[in-house]
Amino acid sequence: MKNQTQDALAMLKPDHQQVAKLFADFEALSDRSKVSKKRLADQICAALRLHTRLEEEVFYPAVRGPVDDDDLMDEALVEHAAAKDLIAQIEELDPGDELYDARIKVLSEQIAHHVEEEEGQMFPEVKKSEVDLAALGQQMAELKNSLAGAD
Repeated sequence: MKNQTQDALAMLKPDHQQVAKLFADFEALSDRSKVSKKRLADQICAALRLHTRLEEEVFYPAVRGPVDDDDLMDEALVEHAAAKDLIAQIEELDPGDELYDARIKVLSEQIAHHVEEEEGQMFPEVKKSEVDLAALGQQMAELKNSLAGAD
C-alpha cells in the first residue's frame, strides 16, 4: 500500500465529500430517527476531528508559507476552533435535546463555508506552489493511520 500514496489534496477532498454526504444523510432523517441521528452525528464528529488534526498538524504548517495569505490560513484555524467547539457540544448531547439539530445544521453550514474556501482559494494556491504534495500526502497518511490505530 505504500506505493499508492495520494497527494495531500487528493486525500483531503474525499474527506470533504464524505462529511458533506453525512450531513445530507442527517438532514434527511425524521425527528423520530434518534438512534440514526446519533450514529450519523458521531460519524460526522469523528470524521471532522480526524480531518482537522491532519490539516492542523501536517497540511497547514506545510502550506502556510507557500500560500502566502496569512488571513486565509488564520481564518481556517479559527473555523476549525469554532467547529471543534460545536463538535464538543454535539458529542455531549442526545438527539432529543434542545437545539441538537440546530447545532448540526450550524456545523454543516460552517464546514461547507470552510470547504468552499479551502477548495476555492487555498488548494489552487497550494497547487501553484513548490510544495511536494506527494510527500505531504505520505505524512498525512502516516498520521491518519496512527490515529486510526489509536481509536
